[in-house]
Amino acid sequence: MEFAGASSLQHLQALSSLLSTQQEDEDDEDCKNINACARLGPGQVGPPPKTDEEVSTAYVKKNSKDIWSEEEVAEGCQYEDDNDPRPQPEYEIILKQSVGTEDIFLGLNGKNPSSMCCESMLVKIKLPDTKATDVVLDVKEKFLDLRTLKYKLGLHLPHPIHSHEGKAQFFSEREELEVTLLIKRPMDFINMP
Repeated sequence: MEFAGASSLQHLQALSSLLSTQQEDEDDEDCKNINACARLGPGQVGPPPKTDEEVSTAYVKKNSKDIWSEEEVAEGCQYEDDNDPRPQPEYEIILKQSVGTEDIFLGLNGKNPSSMCCESMLVKIKLPDTKATDVVLDVKEKFLDLRTLKYKLGLHLPHPIHSHEGKAQFFSEREELEVTLLIKRPMDFINMP
């Protein structure tokens, strides 16, 4: 079969019209309008983009002259000082669980070894050539600030803690400070009282 230039153009147009028209005997409910389906692309997947008129209430500025609200400022940033030459001491964060025999042998409480089941956090800070009287410690919900004559530590904690329910102990023979902090946990099926 040979096609001439004009007849091949007619054949292509006929094929195009066959493909682009709606067929009534088709069972595909999703693509009834082939032209509409053909215009879909990656930008049409998901919810439609928001217009400028829709403003999120989280970013509505209050009638104050503050640049940032208190929620936007990271806790402990007031302690960070780039001009302070004191080095940061070595530290280690250890998460702890209260585990009994019913947890180990029977698994009755539903605890697992993940950090979500931990009740407290132990921060070990090595402070060589430091006395216990030289240590100044300030603990916030998400920040630990330690200052001595030789060292400075501003530590953003991995989990929020109860800032008034902790204890600190200085071991002069090891020249180490241990700070035990209770982790704030939401009440769920794992963290039952």
